[in-house]
Amino acid sequence: MEKYKLAFYWASSCGGCEVAVLDIHENILKVIDIADIVFWPVAIDTKYKDVEAMKDNYIDVCFFNGAIRLSEQEHLAHLLRQKSKIMVAFGSCACYGSIPGLANFFYRHEIMNRAYLETPSTVNPQNILPQEVTKVKEGEITIPEFYDTVHTLGQTVEVDYFVPGCPPVPDQVMTLVEALDKKKLPPKGSVIAGDKTLCDTCERLREEKIVPEFKRIVEVIPDNEKCFLDQGIICCGPATRSGCGNRCINANQPCRGCFGPAPEIHDQGAKLLSAIASISAINEEERVEEFVNSIPDPAGYFYRFTLPYSMLKRKLIREEKK
Repeated sequence: MEKYKLAFYWASSCGGCEVAVLDIHENILKVIDIADIVFWPVAIDTKYKDVEAMKDNYIDVCFFNGAIRLSEQEHLAHLLRQKSKIMVAFGSCACYGSIPGLANFFYRHEIMNRAYLETPSTVNPQNILPQEVTKVKEGEITIPEFYDTVHTLGQTVEVDYFVPGCPPVPDQVMTLVEALDKKKLPPKGSVIAGDKTLCDTCERLREEKIVPEFKRIVEVIPDNEKCFLDQGIICCGPATRSGCGNRCINANQPCRGCFGPAPEIHDQGAKLLSAIASISAINEEERVEEFVNSIPDPAGYFYRFTLPYSMLKRKLIREEKK
């Protein structure tokens, strides 16, 4: 039997999804039995020109991780979509924008100024900022355009399957591999994860207590049998899709929300805000601010993994300062 042809690409992300591919351990032998990797810049010496030379639909499955932050990444998303029969948004950055997507709370010039001019460790007396084109005696050096807005892969090209997680867990990878092997792929558009909220699968004792304030996980030692929310610790379980195997919760850490919104939840952050408000014990108007201040960085916390995918999408775009 002719083997499947796989491709992997790393856009705007930390690289954890590249490692997650290897978390299937000895099951990598099953992958080798049915597939060859034809493009994986982080692991094998293949170039963009090699992909450009491929016939359309030459690649059977492309696992694309990372959000779209740069023009280069957008170009590769379109190129790999053209060359692939199946495009998989692999990991939370590709699915929802994730941590890179939090940059949508800022304008491009704010990000550049902070990174290259304002940080205490930066020494840049000439206030030099990256330029897309720089002339040197040998010619011109070019770098990709840094976009004002981070987009998800699905906002850039058509995606066939979504595999959320930061990073995805081995069961998700093997679900796709085995579906390929048996030629029984799920319907296009499927999310390879659970179909419930994480709270629905959590075995911790929930008493639905009303809490006066929230504490950061570093400030307390949580009871490993009780619901985090009942203990005044923010947990994203009420709005987050299941399927991770409750790994963080089993390690006595609250859910961060990396699997994105559960089915039929349109905005993960809004749902989390509603869940938090429902257990608040604050009735006096003067204590509302105190209660809100007990939640560090609410916008970043509730939209940590899904800002570009959410109803907010980004900070309102105005004309950029030069």
